[in-house]
Amino acid sequence: MEIDEAREVRTTCPYCGVGCGVLAKVAADGQVSVRGDPDHPANFGRLCSKGSALAETTGLDSRLLHPQIHDHGSSWDEALDLVASTFSQTIAEHGPDAVAFYVSGQLLTEDYYLANKLMKGFVGSANIDTNSRLCMASSVAGHRRAFGSDTVPGTYEDLELSDLIVLVGSNLAWCHPVLYQRIAAAREKRPDMKVVLVDPRRTMTSDIADMHLAIAPDGDVALFTGLLAWLGQHNALDRAYITAHTSGFGQALFAASALDLAGVAAATGLSEEELGSFYSLFARTEKTVTVYSQGVNQSSQGTDKVNAIINCHLATGRIGKPGAGPFSVTGQPNAMGGREVGGMANMLAAHMEIENPEHRERVQRFWNAPAIAGKPGLKAVDMFKAVADGRIKALWIMATNPVDSMPGAGAVEAAIKACPFVVVSDVLAETDTVRHAHVRLPATAWGEKDGTVTNSERRISRQRAFLPVPGEARPDWWIIAEVARRMGFDEAFAHETPAEIFAEHAALSGFENDGARDFDIGAYAGVDREDYDALAPFQWPASSPGTPLWPAGHLPRRGGDRILSRPSPIFNVARQAPAPKQLISPLAGEMVGRPEGGVQARHPPQAGGTTGHQSTRFFANGNFYTPDRKARFIAIRPTVETRITSDFPLILNTGRIRDHWHTMTRTGKSPRLSQHIAEPFVEIHPVDAQRHGIGDADIARVSTPRGEVLVRALVTTRQRQGSLFAPMHWTDQFAARARLDTLTASLTDPVSGQPALKHVGASIEKFTARTFGFAVTRKRPATMAADYWAVARCRGGWRVELAFASDDVDWTAFAGSLFDTVDAEVLAYHDREAGQHRIAAFDGEHLTGALFIAPGPVAVSRGWAAEQLGEVHASQRQRFRIVAGRAGAGRPDAGATVCSCFNVGVNQITAAVAAGCTTVDAIGATLKAGTNCGSCRSEIRAIIAANRIQAAE
Repeated sequence: MEIDEAREVRTTCPYCGVGCGVLAKVAADGQVSVRGDPDHPANFGRLCSKGSALAETTGLDSRLLHPQIHDHGSSWDEALDLVASTFSQTIAEHGPDAVAFYVSGQLLTEDYYLANKLMKGFVGSANIDTNSRLCMASSVAGHRRAFGSDTVPGTYEDLELSDLIVLVGSNLAWCHPVLYQRIAAAREKRPDMKVVLVDPRRTMTSDIADMHLAIAPDGDVALFTGLLAWLGQHNALDRAYITAHTSGFGQALFAASALDLAGVAAATGLSEEELGSFYSLFARTEKTVTVYSQGVNQSSQGTDKVNAIINCHLATGRIGKPGAGPFSVTGQPNAMGGREVGGMANMLAAHMEIENPEHRERVQRFWNAPAIAGKPGLKAVDMFKAVADGRIKALWIMATNPVDSMPGAGAVEAAIKACPFVVVSDVLAETDTVRHAHVRLPATAWGEKDGTVTNSERRISRQRAFLPVPGEARPDWWIIAEVARRMGFDEAFAHETPAEIFAEHAALSGFENDGARDFDIGAYAGVDREDYDALAPFQWPASSPGTPLWPAGHLPRRGGDRILSRPSPIFNVARQAPAPKQLISPLAGEMVGRPEGGVQARHPPQAGGTTGHQSTRFFANGNFYTPDRKARFIAIRPTVETRITSDFPLILNTGRIRDHWHTMTRTGKSPRLSQHIAEPFVEIHPVDAQRHGIGDADIARVSTPRGEVLVRALVTTRQRQGSLFAPMHWTDQFAARARLDTLTASLTDPVSGQPALKHVGASIEKFTARTFGFAVTRKRPATMAADYWAVARCRGGWRVELAFASDDVDWTAFAGSLFDTVDAEVLAYHDREAGQHRIAAFDGEHLTGALFIAPGPVAVSRGWAAEQLGEVHASQRQRFRIVAGRAGAGRPDAGATVCSCFNVGVNQITAAVAAGCTTVDAIGATLKAGTNCGSCRSEIRAIIAANRIQAAE
């Protein structure tokens, strides 16, 4: 595509489900810059540390730019023909359930739509599932059980309008920082707003909490069933709402009463006083929003947790009202879009139900499809079990890395390696999954892609291209359509632009809907390329004018009432005459309950503009999507699950950190994001550390029955005693043995199929390292002969952490292999008795690499050492400073990075505190730290507090 380098392009961030607007610009020299879009209603100009560093991730290094077959380059025709013929042959010989797609919440909606359409409507199997199964499937299941639909009732605005926010299993400060900052800003304006954090760990989110309930792992069901019982006992119910708009309350209350307050305390690990304080606060606060995320979803009880939370909101009528409701925040940029198109094995497109024969007939007729999947397909965990046992013989993986992210990742990798035919569409040439592909298809990346995504508040936004497509990379939708055509489905996949796909998607959402389904963007069914290019963010529903959103007395027609022979309504849908412009405008105005009318905007979105600032909500006046139009209370009895044994006495909790995301295929390219935490680690409470002989910064071996990892130990009272926490980001591309999901089990929630990734029995012991090392090098090391290593980007090159079980190593030779240099000038210091070795290599006046070896964790400033890769070292004195590992007088060490946006270290913040900066704002005014994305503000506040305590002592 032609890129206009003189303009900023409105696009959307590709990380979490907040869906922040981004303004991206390409300068005349090709340099990319980004800033938050001040007009986008999700973020109003804010970006987190990851979003702020997006420009550092758009380079072409390590990209897959050409199709490959069996590790050799091929043409697109060869690769696509092979994929199409192999899938067709496998289906012919073994049936449609012998093939599968495993897709991703990082696909755009248009990609997702075609993948789902091909598998469910033309292959005739529902064996398409997504990595979103790992993050929000339990929310989907809970919504559908309670509401009859996968509907998020509220909006981000509710967070700012509420008087009480309950954060359950959500480290919002690190995982959804922009929402965290919106809450923080609202609290500054309204100090009476209260925040309760429900989390086993004292995360950085606790900085904003008035109350931290350090709950036992999987104690959430007991906590919220106990709350429901307490609300009933203290006459804190909205009986009018319960009577008019719900069913099953009596059974749910009876089940919740199985535990008294003492029983709830035992099941949650909380005191009765803590429970009473929380329950009383919830009961008396009308405007309450309960925000939940992976700590709720990633559980074998995830769906019950979701429904236990929803039960409390239904019982108090706190749903769909400004400042009140249950709110699931998603972890991926388009997990919601995937749900809309039916990109999960147990869903149909446009929020229709695969178990419903009327829905299946409708979708098949709309697509004019030869077949439609007649039953749910295999969910992610079961899908890879079917790959392992040979039932699935051809697998296509798109935009995800299951070898690292799936539970039981070692078994998943073995299954993929043994599968007869594996296709991977990806942007990178090397990932732990790509290395096992028979066919590799180069996909376009963020900045090159063109399509839509949906965020956690049902807001659809455009991702727009601002970079030229490199090499032979192609959009995922194009790849899918080309394979479909080669399989014989030309007419149904004749799309030429993503605008056509979006129009078809919109048309299906409104097809025979008449207010019967929540997801309806039929107003956009006539969108043309010009309108699509100018599409502004909007929330659904957005039905076409004249369509009653809930006409009184109307029910959807049954299949027997229709003329089934009429042609598919989507034939060349986007090529038909475009609808009048006013038909593609989003709904405006606040909607309570199921939308019963609403005001249509009278003008189309302006190019690059933003509309849809008005919020839409569901269910304040009932009108749910169940057969009797009432919400369903779910009767839940809390159970306590024990996963620890004498051999595995600790509970392992997995999760994310502030500056990395998923398996680091994007964030790992950013030097800025790699400085905050540069290696895999495990948090352990000091009491547990002492019991297991673990010291701070030791290398620890964490084990479960499925495997083991080596990670750095971080001893901290933030961690709950008896539990461990470790992040899931590191892969074989970045560390020696740190694939955390090789430790997790394939245990899943029985309703949602979502795996339990936060409650795993584990053990920990010290890895006896005789020698530790740290290195900086301009080139990424090709090999590292160390028992423990972790590599991270830094400005000018790479930084490497090392540990060795032996000290019998030729360190000069090791340094040479690490730096990969020939004829370099080498300066070295060796103290063999003390076990100290320091080696630096220079190419002219530039440092090629430096290696520091010690018998314990190396005491060299990482930030300072990394900076030397970009410095000029003309004098011998400057070079000796590198070998000495000290900056010298007048060159203060910034210390470990705290603020990634402005590269501010802990030592700089400590010095500013000593100089009189005693607030976060004062630190920001002096150092700029915490003034951009705000993700580090809680850490800054902790540093200030620690230094105050030290000064007082």
